[in-house]
Amino acid sequence: MGKRKELKLEIHESGKTIKSQKLCGTNYPVCISFIVVNEFCERFSYYGMKAVLTLYFINYLHWNQNLSTAVYHAFSSLCYFTPILGALIADSWLGKFKTIVYLSVFYVLGHVVKSVGAIPSVGDSTIHIALSMVGLILIAFGTGGIKPCVAAFGGDQFDEEHTNERRKFFSIFYMSINAGSVLSTVITPILRGNVQCFGGDCYALAFGVPAILMVIALVVFISGSGMYKKSPPEGNVLLDVCRCLGLAIKNRWMSSKYDSKRKHWLDWAEEKYPKRLIHEIKMVLRVLVLFIPLPMFWALFDQQGSRWTLQATRMNMAFVSSFFPVFCSSLFFQMLNALLILMFVPIFDVVVYPLIGLPLKKMAVGMIFAALAFGAATLVEVNVMKTVVEPAPRGQCLLQVYNLADSDVKLSIPGSNLFSQPIKSYEVNWAGEFYPSFTLIRNNAPLERRTSVSSVNTLQRFKYCSNRFINTRSEAVNVTMAGVDFYIPADYGISPNKSVERKDVKCPFLAWQIPQYALMTAGEVMFSIPGIEFSYSQAPANMKSLLQAGWLLTVAFGNVIVLIVAEGAGLDQWMEFLLFAGLLVAVCIIFSIMAYFYTYVDPGELDKLFPDKTVNEDEDDLKKDQTDDTMYLNSIEKSTNM
Repeated sequence: MGKRKELKLEIHESGKTIKSQKLCGTNYPVCISFIVVNEFCERFSYYGMKAVLTLYFINYLHWNQNLSTAVYHAFSSLCYFTPILGALIADSWLGKFKTIVYLSVFYVLGHVVKSVGAIPSVGDSTIHIALSMVGLILIAFGTGGIKPCVAAFGGDQFDEEHTNERRKFFSIFYMSINAGSVLSTVITPILRGNVQCFGGDCYALAFGVPAILMVIALVVFISGSGMYKKSPPEGNVLLDVCRCLGLAIKNRWMSSKYDSKRKHWLDWAEEKYPKRLIHEIKMVLRVLVLFIPLPMFWALFDQQGSRWTLQATRMNMAFVSSFFPVFCSSLFFQMLNALLILMFVPIFDVVVYPLIGLPLKKMAVGMIFAALAFGAATLVEVNVMKTVVEPAPRGQCLLQVYNLADSDVKLSIPGSNLFSQPIKSYEVNWAGEFYPSFTLIRNNAPLERRTSVSSVNTLQRFKYCSNRFINTRSEAVNVTMAGVDFYIPADYGISPNKSVERKDVKCPFLAWQIPQYALMTAGEVMFSIPGIEFSYSQAPANMKSLLQAGWLLTVAFGNVIVLIVAEGAGLDQWMEFLLFAGLLVAVCIIFSIMAYFYTYVDPGELDKLFPDKTVNEDEDDLKKDQTDDTMYLNSIEKSTNM
């Protein structure tokens, strides 16, 4: 008698029966491998483009730092506001699969336009700027639009009873994001700096490679089309939700004085909308209320690329330059964050997650880690401040001279005993409302290949200004300074107010930032992955993308908090770090209380609670087939045994 073989079947949205294939005898569907590879390539594409974007603005478009920073953050914010559009399209119109495919095409077009805009021969600077902005808008629409769909679409591939496998999938999914980030952080800056094209840095290639990766992502994703479970969209969900909310508020306001009280204020919409929809909206609102405190975590997390990077610029960079000469500080720690995630996720998934249990508890622990990270950043900042010279008070100037030559240098100012000791290194720093132009000239011998410190422009506001001898020639240059004369125009004068004790100062090594990055990465792993899992598991089937978009909006609002605090508080940097840590601790306490009273729900129970959902007759037959326990085909003995 032939061996019995079982094949599990699923019902496709088109009504066709497809085989649900599993990976290597596990409960993981084969199709999730296409989704994970797609996410890896897409994140490589996004982070690779973003790694050189600021340099492109400054060096290629010749924008100043303020404009470059503003456009950079505007683009980043747009990428996290557009997910609501993608969720609306997916849940109400096209479905998740088609939304990912169509918006990925816009994504590819954005990269192509961006790459073409980086070719010098294509028009003038106006054309380059226009193409760059159009490309960034298309990229923001593409990446933001697919963000809430890809994770939710991956979760849809698992059977309801395989919740543990689905949870592990979100961990693997998050690892693929950071694997793409690591490789793009390494490769894209090399393509820009080490490859020359059109007579300069090859930004066209640096933007072109991400475009190719996005094409690969799209092709890989489409390749698994025949294996995916594709839930059909269920009409204009967001519009129905908004109308239901509006009617409930209106009826409650107008009738509450005359009608009996109802259990929930949304029940005032029962006269027009089905109870199932009202129950689904209640589920979503309960989750969205829990999302209210979450932007504070992202406010701390996103400062890795701003405040922490600025902190690194005031530290000793020998650690990075010795072991990783290719990277600047920001790129090094961006890579470090992604590498730590790749290390932490498997460890946390096996050891830490099972100990804590529920997703909301994990998220609260993640907040604590982030607060500890900013506590560590505060300690580092306090030590960094000890090595930084504070600007002089208003109406005074500060002058420091350092010698970069091999021998000591003596500097004398007529009528002053300042700089009476030999100077070991050479640097001039002024601090004040305005500063004069000046030139230091060697006067005891003719200059070979005339070299002098460039004079600085007048009437420029500043905190610090420094001039150094820097050799830009290919051969070695010897600089000898036996004496220096300092000339000051008649309008200015230097009056010594006090004697300052001379101390040898050692800047903290950049390696001291590693603990704060490790703590923040641990917080990210504890916060972000369970957050994605929670958003998916607590959403009704027709609102999963919508709730994922709500999760992503917390990231956007986190950036808004940074802008408000940074611009409005006016605190010293260490105090600002401490303020953020304290705020997150307070938010963590509030969130923990909210989580304690939250009751987890199973969206699958809706079918049992509301079996009388109105559908077309054909849809009834399809739903009946889909809700059968499990369909099996028993092999029939044929001429060849199976």
